[in-house]
Amino acid sequence: MPNFLTYLELAVALAALAALAILALRLRRARHDFQQEVAAWKVRLDLDLKHARQERDHLLDALAESFLLIDAESRIIFANKSAIGMFPGRELLDRRVQEVFLNPKLSKPLLECLRTREPIVTRVVLPHATKSSTEHDASSSVVLVIDASPVSDTPDDAPIIRVVIRDVTSEHHTEQIRKDFVANASHELRTPLTIINGYLSNLIDDDLVDDPEMTRRFLKIMRKHSERIARIVEDMLVISRLESGEASALNMKPFRMRSCIQDVLERLESMIRNQKATITVEMPDEELTLNGDRFYWTQVLFNLVENALKQNPRAGLNIEVGCIEEKGEICLWVADDGVGIPSADLTHIFRRFYRVAKHHSQEEIKGTGLGLSIVKRAVEAHRGSITVSSVPGDDTRFTMRIPQTHGTPDTPETSVSASSPDS
Repeated sequence: MPNFLTYLELAVALAALAALAILALRLRRARHDFQQEVAAWKVRLDLDLKHARQERDHLLDALAESFLLIDAESRIIFANKSAIGMFPGRELLDRRVQEVFLNPKLSKPLLECLRTREPIVTRVVLPHATKSSTEHDASSSVVLVIDASPVSDTPDDAPIIRVVIRDVTSEHHTEQIRKDFVANASHELRTPLTIINGYLSNLIDDDLVDDPEMTRRFLKIMRKHSERIARIVEDMLVISRLESGEASALNMKPFRMRSCIQDVLERLESMIRNQKATITVEMPDEELTLNGDRFYWTQVLFNLVENALKQNPRAGLNIEVGCIEEKGEICLWVADDGVGIPSADLTHIFRRFYRVAKHHSQEEIKGTGLGLSIVKRAVEAHRGSITVSSVPGDDTRFTMRIPQTHGTPDTPETSVSASSPDS
């Protein structure tokens, strides 16, 4: 009997051990399956996170503005393509702000935001060379708006700030042009008005009306300055029309260039004669036509020829007006052998009210200061381009190229003989 109990206990013990072994095996298999499932979830989470980061990067890279994230140690932990483009050839990630933004004007607002955890928006004006990727005139400045703000509002969190840098140079220049235009226009109008008012005061207050000779002289002077005011106003209206979109409604009709040139020379006949200038018209095809707005092309040629005469008041000036068709374009030029334009001024002469330094004659060149601005905008309104080159005393040349659209003038035009030498 005792032996039977012993065997029974042994069988129960063996069965228990077998059950425990089976349970351990099942637990091990369950743990293995769980680990595999956790690993799979981890892979999926990593892939989802990677995909989310890629989508974030694509979204931030699509921004025109530069975007950066900066940690508590002032290290850059993220930069989009625009930010990288600001510093070509320079590594940004994992570098301190002071090492990337060498100009204190740029780094100071970012460090201040890290220190205070307060949002900062500031405008920074930098020399052009500081931001080589910006395509502006070398003499101009680059204007950036820096917007920095903490990502987390929790005081216990390590501060991370996001930085957005916007290039507002174009807007700044546009606003500056507007301010300069208003200031210059006011000055240009005030000068002749002051002269007119002065002569009126002399006539009225000094009882000079009874002196016919003096009155006539004063009235002639006042008329000259009133005509100057009218010219300034007319030029400003022309520029306004060209810049306001009215240029898209140009009165486009084919007209003969020879007739247009002749009209300009007739209008300037007295000035040409008084200065004893010689005008030469180089036009192999007398019947050459241009499809455009004749009013504006008359303004263009008038301003260029008049400008050459005014800039060279000496006698014996030679001016050449030329027009040919080549490679599907109309090439039109006005050249003279006068004092020329200094190289430093060539890139600025099409700006409104810009004046080249006084010549050796020390005589101030009178004019509205808008003529060349009208020329440039009128040419561009016809989808053309204008360039200028100058060799003082030899050749100063304005060259315009306009896409040619062939057509026939609405009404026949006859060539009028030149009122000045134009063989």
